[in-house]
Amino acid sequence: MAEDFEQMWRDLAPVGRSSASGGYFRQPFTAAETELRGWFAEQCAARDLALEADGNGNLVATWAPPAGDAAGPAVLVGSHLDSVLDGGAYDGPLGVVSSLAAVDLLRERGVVPRRPVLVGAFVEEEGSRFGVACLGSRLLTGATSPEAAAALRDRDGVPFLDAMAAAGHEPAPGPAAWLDRVGCFLELHVEQGRDLVHRDLPVGLAGEIWPHGRWRFDFTGEANHAGATRMEDRRDPMLTYAMTVLAANKQARLAGQRATFGRVDVAPNGTNAVPSRVTAWLDARGDSDEALAALVGEVERQGSQRADRDGTGLAVTAESVSGAVRFDTGLTARVGAALADRFGEVPVLPSLAGHDAGVLAASGIPTAMLFVRNPTGVSHSPAEHAETADCLLGVHALADALEALVA
Repeated sequence: MAEDFEQMWRDLAPVGRSSASGGYFRQPFTAAETELRGWFAEQCAARDLALEADGNGNLVATWAPPAGDAAGPAVLVGSHLDSVLDGGAYDGPLGVVSSLAAVDLLRERGVVPRRPVLVGAFVEEEGSRFGVACLGSRLLTGATSPEAAAALRDRDGVPFLDAMAAAGHEPAPGPAAWLDRVGCFLELHVEQGRDLVHRDLPVGLAGEIWPHGRWRFDFTGEANHAGATRMEDRRDPMLTYAMTVLAANKQARLAGQRATFGRVDVAPNGTNAVPSRVTAWLDARGDSDEALAALVGEVERQGSQRADRDGTGLAVTAESVSGAVRFDTGLTARVGAALADRFGEVPVLPSLAGHDAGVLAASGIPTAMLFVRNPTGVSHSPAEHAETADCLLGVHALADALEALVA
């Protein structure tokens, strides 16, 4: 199993990797993602796992019980293969590779599943191309409608449906039929933080996901000459934007929440011109739905007040918002019990990052998450990392959990 895991990881390492930064560009319906999908199909075929694809780009492979054996609801495992722009190697692919390796390990143990095991790879989890996080699992569960997805555009203006068609996909009219077979979902993920490092533990479980979302802030003003226009005569949306960024930082710190302006688009984007428009995207996260709403509301209020003083305009649009998710306590306890012999008592941690697991849990599917230690805590960066020894322990943990559920 260890050799297979490391070989899979070596196979994935060069796909979509930037020679300049060492980071990954694995956006959906691009050449890199198509190569990853081909790799996944090859790995499933090598294991005699029957592969299915829905029209939205999600993939699922089945390890079925022997013919004639009892078959209860399936256990779904997996994660995603796409990355943020200039992202790390582990966020997503670690869960997919570990799921395949866990199947290998169970077979080595002689385990015969009494329930089907489904290995899934979701599309556009990061929202790095079309702006909606977990888009594949949202379409799969019906949380996002095909009509809403059809209205999405990437940064170059390419419509979602056109990008899918160029990659050989046809949109599905609704949730995939195989979803009805799923009784529960397990997702393994690299930890995005240092909780396990502080505890000196290789693996943990997730108990909840903080509510989070993305809001578009459109600041409008008046384009003008950078030299000929007096400072007091300007209607500069960049100034309003800058003060709003500072307000978001201050309010998040005061409330113990998270607020980040990480993407901005400026028009006309000239060095010697006062801009006419600044569009920026706020990523905000809170420890409760109420705290998140209060944070975003306060940032919008202060931005609007500043716009009034600057003679500019501000419009705020929610583009992707996910409420608080509590993972199934019974399933989490059962997974924790399955891990106890090997790991002792496994901690249950909150996740401040969104995951496909959160979408499936919100749709009513009992869901649990496993974390693998991240020695630096860095994520969404080329520096993201996990030690191979910890990754292999994660495979054992996932296999132990699966064995308890399907054997």
